[in-house]
Amino acid sequence: MPKMTMVQALNLALRQEMERDDSVVVLGEDVGVDGGVFRVSDGLIRQFGETRVVDTPLAESGIVGMSIGMAVYGLKPVCEIQFSGFSYYTLHQIENHAARLRWRSQGRYTVPMVMRAPYGGGVRALEHHSESRETFWSHIPGIKMVIPSGPRNARALLVSAIRDPDPVVFYEPKALYRAFREEVPDEEETMPLSRSVIAREGRDLTLIAYGAMLRPTLEAAEELHQKHGAEAEVIDLLTLAPMDDTLLVASARKTGRVAVVHEAPRSFGPGAEIVARLVEKAFYHLEVPVARVTGYDVVIPLFSREMHYLPGVPRIVHAARHLLAA
Repeated sequence: MPKMTMVQALNLALRQEMERDDSVVVLGEDVGVDGGVFRVSDGLIRQFGETRVVDTPLAESGIVGMSIGMAVYGLKPVCEIQFSGFSYYTLHQIENHAARLRWRSQGRYTVPMVMRAPYGGGVRALEHHSESRETFWSHIPGIKMVIPSGPRNARALLVSAIRDPDPVVFYEPKALYRAFREEVPDEEETMPLSRSVIAREGRDLTLIAYGAMLRPTLEAAEELHQKHGAEAEVIDLLTLAPMDDTLLVASARKTGRVAVVHEAPRSFGPGAEIVARLVEKAFYHLEVPVARVTGYDVVIPLFSREMHYLPGVPRIVHAARHLLAA
């Protein structure tokens, strides 16, 4: 199997799905001639032409609104928002139309579309380029919220998202776009859009993460093993909505100690929902309160302070040792 970056793996997913299904179209700002701001759609316009790879005006609401119309009339649009911080203009279209059309039409219409957007910090970007606002989309009934953590699962999840009959918001951790390579099979591969996975097995505590935070969480688990003799189980959420809490609850019942790691702000973040579910379903198995290692309740700083904002290995290890000592 060839080793690919996340950018290459996402490009493979788009290319193979467009070859497989003529109804798949790609649209967004600079996705055609320039191949996307991060080159995820590089080369697609040369292979599939301007009718299936569409360079749009700088109008995010229009991009998503057009995608909704395309989806209702039988196409499978994959639209790109250049940065997730630009996606707030699309909230009306997503909330009032994409998420509701199946319900509004009593199942006569579906909206098989994907909204891709790079998200998160760690790349020394400007304001509006580093937010983690996945909670916005996860809170909307009718929307699936997917965040991969590596090249292989990014490719598989994007294929599944394109084939899904309902709208999917697909956040891509841009800090991982070219951070490392993984083996990605040439043959077709999919993953369910409602399953978490165990990234590392353990017995002493549970660490829950997703997206770009999975790698520092795995590094923290290794440090806990090497320096402190603790075996941490690491769970990769992959899909925030609908959230599959089966693994989370089973792991919490096994270890009795849990920390949730995400770069989104702490208050009302995904960690709060996870804590609530663990309290509901595993309360009597918990030895100590669930810990959260998160971004702070501030606008993410510019690059000179960015790494102080983002959860890193030291903060995760500190929280884990506190749990183990309690």
